[in-house]
Amino acid sequence: MNPAETHPVGTVFTSSVPSRLDRLLWSSWHWRVIVALGITWILDGLEASLIANLGSVLARPDTLGLRVAQVGYSNSIYLLGQIAGALFFGHLTDRYGRKKLFLITLAVYLVGTAMSGLSPGFFVFALCRFVAGAGIGGEYAAINSAIDELIPARLRGQVDLGINGSYWVGVGLGGALTMVVLNPALLPVSVSWRLVFGLGATLGLSIVLVRRQLPESPRWLLMRGRVAEAEQAMTSIEDAVRKDTPEAVPGTRAPEVSVTVTGAVGFLHIARVLLRRHPRRSVLGLALMVSQSFFYNAIFFSYALILSRFYGVPEGRAGIYVIPFAAGNFLGPLLLGRLFDTIGRRRMITFTYALSALLLLATGYAFYRGMLDATTQTAAWSLVFFVASAAASSAYLTVSELFPVEIRGMAIAIFFVVSQAAGAVATATFGKIIETENRAALFMGYAVGAAFMLGAAVTAAILAVDAEGRTLEELAGI
Repeated sequence: MNPAETHPVGTVFTSSVPSRLDRLLWSSWHWRVIVALGITWILDGLEASLIANLGSVLARPDTLGLRVAQVGYSNSIYLLGQIAGALFFGHLTDRYGRKKLFLITLAVYLVGTAMSGLSPGFFVFALCRFVAGAGIGGEYAAINSAIDELIPARLRGQVDLGINGSYWVGVGLGGALTMVVLNPALLPVSVSWRLVFGLGATLGLSIVLVRRQLPESPRWLLMRGRVAEAEQAMTSIEDAVRKDTPEAVPGTRAPEVSVTVTGAVGFLHIARVLLRRHPRRSVLGLALMVSQSFFYNAIFFSYALILSRFYGVPEGRAGIYVIPFAAGNFLGPLLLGRLFDTIGRRRMITFTYALSALLLLATGYAFYRGMLDATTQTAAWSLVFFVASAAASSAYLTVSELFPVEIRGMAIAIFFVVSQAAGAVATATFGKIIETENRAALFMGYAVGAAFMLGAAVTAAILAVDAEGRTLEELAGI
């Protein structure tokens, strides 16, 4: 094969680029990829934490004066923005490449979150939350595609889970940030809540220059027939890896794999892949994504309201309780992630989904019976989500790795959209339930979330693919 060639759609050729990516030993270059791209999850966690911890503050007359229901609506609007962004930018990331889109989506997020802090009332605030959500939703498609296409197959499970779990680093950061900034001894709350959003935008801005240094996905370039660019990108990756860790680039010749140039594909092709070629994988992805989204959004977005309404935790102090909760969520994927590459996807997905459901039922019953206080409630939920966070992260891993390169961005977007619709329903519904302060109604809501997770566990036991250690090309071909 001549590296200078550019192949038209339908051409079948061989390339060593995918094998060269998968055989690289772990290096500082891979860490840079994680930092530059994994920031998406930290930013989303930060946004979720900010609005959750600011919930009671935004209801004050000297801030935005929102009703409790409007706090729930703001969360739902943010999620709806993620839905729109995922669909729009997901299509563009498959058409125009991973790199262009993960720079654009970050810029959209920065504008939305910065403007949130300048909002004069609910309607402008809701619009800004929608824009910030659109940026994050678009990030999911571009970033998850790029990560899976750059990380070696033997490590893909634990790396994906660890990156997805970093969402909770953002949550913990948001909790600590609100706890400090919302301290009335430092600044009046009428000013400090706006500063919180500005600090979130500053974090995102700091990563722009790092992202500019990353290459386009060589796998995506191959699928577009841009062979010369794919070779150049692969060579630049190997040079960067070799410079930092010389032994990480094997000296032997890498095997070649067959590649079919697909170019940009339309929605009919995407539908055929999802519904005719891989219907079992589509059902699996739908079950995993919807259940974890309902499960999470039913609880996390109303966390501060639960603490204040049922346990009397003062406004601005919820961050103290969010930090250990976030730690449990982060440590779960980090510590359990390796098992998804060793014990295997099917067993671990089934186990984590089922155990999450049972733990939530037990915790929900204890809450209903009034057996918990703010501290023990946080401890119980931290245990639940130590397991549930690994389960949720494995859902994103599943929908990212099981579909071919040419539709990967849109596949992630579609499943993400459906799941976030379920999440938006959960946040609005639980916001209304909490207003009634009815423990029995809340327990029934938690039971519904647990039922979703148990259903997903059964689905995984039947339909999950043993993807551990397999290359993306191999998974696309089976």
